Amino acid sequence: MTMAHGLEARTPFLDHELVELAARIPPELKLADGGKGILKAASRGVVPDAVIDREKGYFPVPALSHLEEPGARDGARGAAGARGARARTVRPEMIEAMLADPDAHRGTNLDGSALWQLGLLELWLQRHMG
Repeated sequence: MTMAHGLEARTPFLDHELVELAARIPPELKLADGGKGILKAASRGVVPDAVIDREKGYFPVPALSHLEEPGARDGARGAAGARGARARTVRPEMIEAMLADPDAHRGTNLDGSALWQLGLLELWLQRHMG
């Protein structure tokens, strides 16, 4: 999902000690075996070979495009409609419009739901910002 927006953010690999270790590894080891050679070698026996050797793909998240599942829609509505979400926004009328007609607000470059994204942001803010 991050790469769809030009971000290289492989979260499991953002640990500073792992980054420091990776910086010390010679490039020829990192690029071996078609790329990510040392990572693939270290993963064998831990991760199934079928996962290590599969074709590059993407991680689809259908709820980003359609909030058809009642649980997903209700969760997004609840988070986006929370008092905190309304207090944090400079345009509360936009939240009201999204809540009234979620499918009309799919303005992301991947045709994603603005309500879904606002709901996820609000859940994160509630958890981490209080």
